[in-house]
Amino acid sequence: MRTIARCRSFQTYRAFSTGSTSRASVAVVLSGNGVFDGAEIHEASAVLVHLSRAGADVSIYAPDIPQMHVLNHAKGEEMEGETRNVLVESARIARGKITSLANLDAASHDAVVFPGGFGAAKNLSSFAVDGAGCTVNEEVAKCINNFHAAKKPIGLCCISPVLAAKLIPGVEITVGQDKDDGGRWPYAGTADAVQQMGAKHINKDVNISFKIVLVRHQACVNTYNNETQRRCGIQ
Repeated sequence: MRTIARCRSFQTYRAFSTGSTSRASVAVVLSGNGVFDGAEIHEASAVLVHLSRAGADVSIYAPDIPQMHVLNHAKGEEMEGETRNVLVESARIARGKITSLANLDAASHDAVVFPGGFGAAKNLSSFAVDGAGCTVNEEVAKCINNFHAAKKPIGLCCISPVLAAKLIPGVEITVGQDKDDGGRWPYAGTADAVQQMGAKHINKDVNISFKIVLVRHQACVNTYNNETQRRCGIQ
């Protein structure tokens, strides 16, 4: 699931690059390290690789908060008594070059991307526990609302579009399909929840709504990358 705002034109987003050159400045927000309790590492890596190949200047952020819980990824079991910090764990993916989300300034970036992973539903929000009645971390909400208000692209991968569903009234998003289709879409029920939050669910792999682009599969990062380049003028 991913979202990116529509850029007005190739020239527009080339013009508002924040650096001394024409390279687009993109913020990437992580939610930990590991698909079941943090950021999905394959998605995070794919986003970073494709942004790098596209010539973007990337800055990585994460909230400096405790994880909801810690899972043993080999056994799929919760590790009782274990506590980990989202920023510290995300730093593993960022190779240490990471900043607290509290310091993210939307005015300093041209776009923001949220890779998926259950951390988006557990650490960036309470969606994994509360569903449509979830709350969103204050720093995450500020980030998304500020980029949306500035009409800048917001990329949301995998489960992350639930953040936009909660924060942006009437936004069109996709979590892929709203039917299981024999297990091909195991989280199809999420579509009902996002509609309960006031969003409109679109059955497709990639959806563009307002200034938001949503891509369901990690495999669709190539599509996201091409769409981002086309709409935001990243060469």
